[in-house]
Amino acid sequence: MVAVSTNDLKNNMTIKVDDELFSVVFFQHVKPGKGGAFVRTKLKSLKTGAVLEKTFRADEKLEQVILEKTEAQLLYKEGDNYVFMKLSDYEQVIISSTLLGDQTQYLKEGSEVHLLLDGANVVGVELPTAVELEVIHTEAGVQGDRVSGARKAATLQTGLVIQVPLFVNTGDIVKVDTRTGEYLSRA
Repeated sequence: MVAVSTNDLKNNMTIKVDDELFSVVFFQHVKPGKGGAFVRTKLKSLKTGAVLEKTFRADEKLEQVILEKTEAQLLYKEGDNYVFMKLSDYEQVIISSTLLGDQTQYLKEGSEVHLLLDGANVVGVELPTAVELEVIHTEAGVQGDRVSGARKAATLQTGLVIQVPLFVNTGDIVKVDTRTGEYLSRA
């Protein structure tokens, strides 16, 4: 156990609160004119992906968790589980879709990710910042419908629906930002 003060929190730091692992998304140290200082935070649960807003007293001690990252590749999906292979020792790891949450919308066979390990237990997956996915359905852009920045819906091979520019067609490969779910460019 590594004790860390709330004054020393950093973004992406992993801490344990109420026996659950959280990643620090945002923190702000506040010193009001009256009363004691406090730290306002937004924490993302590694288990559910839910974002929780929590306030701590200044200099309160929390438990920091050091997670090991290892590279892995998605081999295939089996029912509700995803089978990954660690690239370091070729060991196969099975992860449930409930642990992955919305990240499943960016995963296709052959995708490379970082597994987040707490000891021998997989507690999460870190996706690359952008992935390339094929457009399996989108409406054709209408001739003359060329408003600056116009968008249309496109369904990708993983089932994710995003807004794309009018020139993107079915069969195109597009680059998608995994943090925001937005279209970046054609690949």
